[in-house]
Amino acid sequence: MLQIYLKRILAASLVLAFSAACDDNLEIEPAQAIRDDLALSSPQNVKAVLIGAYDELGVSDVFGGETMMNSELLGGNGEILWQGTFNAPREIFNKNIQTVNDNVTEVWLESYETINITNNVLSALDVFTDTEEKDQVEGEAKFIRAIAYFELVKFFAQPYESGQTNTQAAVPLVLEPTRVLSSDNEVGRNTVEEVYAQVISDLNDAVAKLPESNSFFATRGAAEALLARVYLQMGEFASARDLANSVIESGNYDLEGDFANAFNQDANPDEYIFAMQVSTQDGLNQLNTFFATPQFGARDGDIGILDAHLELYPEGDARGEFFYEDGGTFTFKYTSQYANIPVIRLAEMYLIRAEANLQEGTSVGAAPLDDLNTLRARANAPLLTDAILQDVYLERRLELAFEGHKIHDIKRLKQNVGEFTYDANELVFPIPQREINVNPNLSQNPGY
Repeated sequence: MLQIYLKRILAASLVLAFSAACDDNLEIEPAQAIRDDLALSSPQNVKAVLIGAYDELGVSDVFGGETMMNSELLGGNGEILWQGTFNAPREIFNKNIQTVNDNVTEVWLESYETINITNNVLSALDVFTDTEEKDQVEGEAKFIRAIAYFELVKFFAQPYESGQTNTQAAVPLVLEPTRVLSSDNEVGRNTVEEVYAQVISDLNDAVAKLPESNSFFATRGAAEALLARVYLQMGEFASARDLANSVIESGNYDLEGDFANAFNQDANPDEYIFAMQVSTQDGLNQLNTFFATPQFGARDGDIGILDAHLELYPEGDARGEFFYEDGGTFTFKYTSQYANIPVIRLAEMYLIRAEANLQEGTSVGAAPLDDLNTLRARANAPLLTDAILQDVYLERRLELAFEGHKIHDIKRLKQNVGEFTYDANELVFPIPQREINVNPNLSQNPGY
């Protein structure tokens, strides 16, 4: 992985003082670390640290694939089967998660490490004399912090409820860099409302400060697309609609002509709004590791696709043929070890716009029927003659299958996962036990 100035100066849950009391060795500064006053003393150094935040965001436990996998396992609902040997994902799939679950712990740790890196970047903006350069760095850091917090609040808290006060406990909001362990780091959990408000604030700043193009780093379109996703999760349909429409009409992104070409690409296709970069030198694609089979460089087909999912596709739909047999049924979406991992695709924006327009009784940008048929035509699926909300919900399951949306869609639509209701304790991750053990101000989630 990329070497960065501040990587692992402190473990990710520094903000929660996770282990100072139990392992004196962790107080030793890592060899690759340098003093803060040097690491953040120039624009060049601060931008190097920012690249480290992208790198940390893309580790296997976060957007290197396991964040998406965890969502699919938790919301599997009879459409997939965990058949691997690792116990942590099995617990998530079975909704019997222990407080020491490795997947859960690492999502927390790596996400907070990412957040701490962005906080370091944001604390050093005064070193910039070029306003445009400063704005871009701030926008990128806030985009990264926002996406990290958005995933944390969705996994570790009860779902956001539209029209409610949302005072349920979420995760700690830490907005300043943590460099020294002390009792000040023993912070409690903010509410769901507070975390969503911070995510929205960060993304609005990112939209205002990011450029239209920025190689494979965060752009204005990426911030708008993520904010559209956030508003959809909140049930704020008009805002979600307008942002999705802005992304679509920007002209900066295009659907691939062939559905298959939206996956397994080592360079971002025009459909990718934001993606994690993977190469033979850097990055991991854990979606390949767990969703594919050994013939594609993966494990032994840990996640199989069941008939209940395959039967959702209409005859002739190319998406329904995007599977292969290898001692079971598996998706073709992740057959390359070194493919970039799509985090946000343009297809999702069409689906958000269609759903939000239906909810609002509007046709901003396009009629919902047209947006759905745009995706269905690309997949050679039969075109619809009318569009209702259930059509959008099904289209999301077909178009975005195995891309990390499953449990979050189930929660916002108040559906069940087998015997578990959308707000069941079993569908919320526990606060990692190592955090509870050392921070008296952290409360555990109900049921754990």
